[in-house]
Amino acid sequence: MTNKRIHQSTQAVWGGEKDYLAHGASQVPVVLSVAYTYDDMDEWYDVAIGKKKGHIYGRNTNPTVQAFEDKVKLLEGAEAATSFSTGMAAISNTLATFLVPGDRIVSIKDTYGGTNKIFTEFLPRQQIDVALVDTGDHEAIEAELKKGCKILYLETPTNPTVKITDIARMAKAGHEVGALVIIDNTFGTPINQNPLEDGVDLVLHSATKFLGGHADALGGVLVGSHELVEQVYHYREINGATMDPMAAYLLLRGMKTLHLRIREQSKNAMALAKFLQTKEIVEDVFYPGLETHPNHDIAKRQMKGFGGMLSFSVKGGVDTVRDLLPKLQYANRAANLGAVETTVGPARTTSHVECTPEERAAMGIPEGLIRVSCGIEEIEDIINDFEQAFQHVETVMNV
Repeated sequence: MTNKRIHQSTQAVWGGEKDYLAHGASQVPVVLSVAYTYDDMDEWYDVAIGKKKGHIYGRNTNPTVQAFEDKVKLLEGAEAATSFSTGMAAISNTLATFLVPGDRIVSIKDTYGGTNKIFTEFLPRQQIDVALVDTGDHEAIEAELKKGCKILYLETPTNPTVKITDIARMAKAGHEVGALVIIDNTFGTPINQNPLEDGVDLVLHSATKFLGGHADALGGVLVGSHELVEQVYHYREINGATMDPMAAYLLLRGMKTLHLRIREQSKNAMALAKFLQTKEIVEDVFYPGLETHPNHDIAKRQMKGFGGMLSFSVKGGVDTVRDLLPKLQYANRAANLGAVETTVGPARTTSHVECTPEERAAMGIPEGLIRVSCGIEEIEDIINDFEQAFQHVETVMNV
């Protein structure tokens, strides 16, 4: 038996599945049973209290779901993992596990819109102090941490402006004041970024996005140490935001091609970003792989690839967006990302639909911003598609 490290591409295919195969099958089965039966009452009790491995009830654990958790755990290099019905369930359950009235949380202004709503609307109702700092202003974040902090919550790259935060620096700063450091790695993915290696305590994903990769299953997942994940699992099992077994199966299936998809999507995003920089109608292009990105050097240091997400703003704002997006032939206009198909949409109807125009402006999100999740199509076809759409809009605008 070799002790050589198993590559992520191999773990994506094989990792976490062996213990769950049944009847000679090569694929993990979908176990839909809600309950699990025991003839031995002592064994049943041992499983129920966690003394022995097994399952008792679907709200707590499920074999198919556990296989999914194990695969993510291996890809992130974590001790433990637990899953949720959605990505937002992963975020809200994790925060609810550790925060109580009187606590203080420090985060950045550019988090996903749903997360931002938790910070600006729901946590303050619970008498939890929230400090939101300009994303990328590491000195300002460190200053807020020194005022006291229970949780430092990060998202990098951010949704939708793909801003970058120095993970190792912020993890160190958070730990110096005794804070728990949590990061949303949905855009980074385990293939391009492993925050636990940079000192983060807990890493979460909206598994609906890149992990699944086919826009057909909802889910969330959290990884970290046994001690911390067990606490979040206990909150989730009682509050009931459980992942569905069929969703777990679809996510497992999707993750088998995760390495291939991320590699292609990252390559396509870089090429599209460079193309967009050549268009006169485009005001700004946001992609950490570009040398023009404010924190390109940080991204280059902490990421193995720059990912499949980018965004750009256009002259003419919302009116240009209305004209441009319907002309694209090979892009879904939808509130999703991470799928094999290219997906586009303005922040006002996708990532930050919950926010007002004023709130989006305060976060540096212009109404003319278009978020692009690059798929695995031939990049020449995608660029040609954007070119013909731009030509249409430029003709209308006389650009």
